[in-house]
Amino acid sequence: MALFSGRWHNLVTSRICWAFVLCLGLGLVWGPASCSGQDLFPLELTKFRPHPRNPVFTAAGEGTWEVKIRERGFILREGDLWRLWYTGYDGTRGHPVHLGYATSRDGIEWVRHPGNPLLAEQWIEDVCVVHEGDQWYLFAEGQNDVPHWFTSPDGVTWTRQGGLDVRLADGTPVPPGPLGTPTVIRTAAGWNLLYERQDAGIWLARSPDLRVWTNVRDEPVLARGPEPYDTQMLGLNQVIEHAGRFYAIYHGTRTPERPRLWTTNLAVSRDLVTWKKYPGNPLFSEAENKSSGIWVHDGRQFRLYTTHEKIDLHLPMAGIPESPAPK
Repeated sequence: MALFSGRWHNLVTSRICWAFVLCLGLGLVWGPASCSGQDLFPLELTKFRPHPRNPVFTAAGEGTWEVKIRERGFILREGDLWRLWYTGYDGTRGHPVHLGYATSRDGIEWVRHPGNPLLAEQWIEDVCVVHEGDQWYLFAEGQNDVPHWFTSPDGVTWTRQGGLDVRLADGTPVPPGPLGTPTVIRTAAGWNLLYERQDAGIWLARSPDLRVWTNVRDEPVLARGPEPYDTQMLGLNQVIEHAGRFYAIYHGTRTPERPRLWTTNLAVSRDLVTWKKYPGNPLFSEAENKSSGIWVHDGRQFRLYTTHEKIDLHLPMAGIPESPAPK
C-alpha cells in the first residue's frame, strides 16, 4: 500500500508539474487569461443572431452594372455615417468587376452613390479600406488576383498608386502569381499586410511607408486545418485590435469543387504572427454559406456583416454586455 501511494504521489506530482509548465507557456504567449480560464474569444465577437430584415443589401440586378455582387465588401462607421465599398459585376465569370459605394445612417438601409461604379476603368474586388487622419487607403485585388492600392481625400474619389510590392523575407520579390484578399492594419509597429496565395494560407508582410512590403517569414502565419472547415481554402477578411489582442475574421471551405460552401471563422493573436483558431469555429453552419465577414462597432456593440453575394447583418445575442468602442 505504501508503494502504491508513493507511485500515485509521483504520478500526481508529475502531472501537476507538466500542467504548470504548459500553463506557464500559454501565459507567456497569451497572457494570464489563458490560465485563469478567461475566454480568449469574448462573447461580443463570437455570438450573433441574424437581423430579421436580412439581407440588408443585395445586387441591383439585371439591367445594371451590378447584376451580382461578390467577394469581400468593406464597411466602416464614423459617427452617424456608415460607408460600404463592394464589388459588382455582370454576373459572368471572368468578366471585369468594379467598385461600388453606398452609405447609410443606421447600417441597415443603404443608398448607392450616383457615380457608381467608382473607378469604372479599374478591376477592383475584395476591398479593404483604412482611414488614417485625412487620408483614405483602399487595398484590393486587381485582375488575376494581383493586388493594387489607392488613396483618397474623402473615401469616394480614388487615385491608383500602383501594385503592391511584396518581398520575401530576404528582400527578393515574391514569385509571380495571385496574391489575394489583401488585409491591412496599422499598428504602433507600422503597416501590416496579411494576404493569401492560392487560398493556401495567410502570410504577413510589413512596411514602414506602404511602398515595399517584406514578409515577416516566408511560411503562412495562419494555415489550413487541421479542423475540416478550412482544410481546402482560406482567406482573411479583417483584423481588429480588441481587449489587448488582435482578432482576425476569415473565411474557409472544405469543399473541393465549385460551387463551394464557405464558413466564417475567427482567430486570435498577440503579435499578428502566432495565431490561435477559435474552438467554436465556424460561427455559422456550413449550409448557410456565409463568408467575407466584417465586424463594425455601432457605438454600443459589435455587429457582424457577411458580405459575399449578399450582405447579411448579425447582431449580438441578447444579454451580451456592451463593449467599449475600439480606439
